[in-house]
Amino acid sequence: MRHRHRRRCPLFALVLTTLGALATPATAAEESDRAAEEPGTSAKVARLYKEAAKATQEYEQGRRAADLQRADAKRLRRLLDRQRNEVRMLQTDLGRIARAQYRSGGGIPYTAQLLLAADPDELMRGQRAAWQADLAVDNAIARTQRAARRLDADEQKAKAAWHALEKRTAQLAGLKRGIEAKLDEAQWTLQGEADRQVTAGRCRGAVRLDQPPPVTGRKWVAPVETYELSAGFGGTGARWANRHTGQDFAVGIGAPVRAVGAGRVVRVKCGAGFGMEVLVKHSGGYYSQYAHLAAVTVDQGERVRPGQWVGQAGTTGNSTGPHLHFEVRLTPQLGSGVDPREWLAERGVEL
Repeated sequence: MRHRHRRRCPLFALVLTTLGALATPATAAEESDRAAEEPGTSAKVARLYKEAAKATQEYEQGRRAADLQRADAKRLRRLLDRQRNEVRMLQTDLGRIARAQYRSGGGIPYTAQLLLAADPDELMRGQRAAWQADLAVDNAIARTQRAARRLDADEQKAKAAWHALEKRTAQLAGLKRGIEAKLDEAQWTLQGEADRQVTAGRCRGAVRLDQPPPVTGRKWVAPVETYELSAGFGGTGARWANRHTGQDFAVGIGAPVRAVGAGRVVRVKCGAGFGMEVLVKHSGGYYSQYAHLAAVTVDQGERVRPGQWVGQAGTTGNSTGPHLHFEVRLTPQLGSGVDPREWLAERGVEL
């Protein structure tokens, strides 16, 4: 699912920090109100993500069903046209037979034909053959007409089902747009709350959300479930003082961010260029970092399992738009990073 990204000026974090320094310190009551407010926003965003994904799935299912029903109606229309064409051809054949009978004496009463015939047996055989031909044509026309009526009824049913599905699909599309609009509003509310924490330079503790079921059969996973890769490890550009030290994942604000493997949270931090970030230590001495978050769902010292949510993506700190900045390091310090894609690939996770 795509979301509208609001680009942020590179000076945005500096402006927020300056405003935070000039602002009157919040009272304990205000801090308490904000702390109570934030989990509700995080949970709302998580819930709306699920609703939007479900609405999108139902919309796509409805659209595919309507396409299939439309194709069925077109197929029945082609069959119906063919059946009607066969009726016309049989009627033409019947007319040809009737004209041939007329030219061969079919207009003379049958008794007179019998009296005048040189070979009455031959006449009777010919007449019997004509009757059989008439009967066969009549039966064929009747069968074809019955089949055409059935096809016509089936076509009407298919059209009715198609129109009903298209109406339902339009309703689902409206529902989907409504959920996405609510999600967009909730996302930027969550981002505003995260910006206040980053400006203050402190996180208010973990937001406790309903965690997904444990990952089975895998020790390592991607840090986000649905994503597009953006800036890669080692890239250069005006956005970074040196080379890019991680792998960026283009995701919407509030998208769940997962621990790539089992480990222990060694740092939860708000402030500086990475904004809101979480650092996890794994076996073998490696560290994974999750930066520019809009919320954290773990506390420092907490042990995490593969796939457990450690936060929600955002655009805090030195960020030009919503994304997850993911790093793998040899030490907790910046500058010891390795290529996250290669590191994960060695552990069976292809990005």
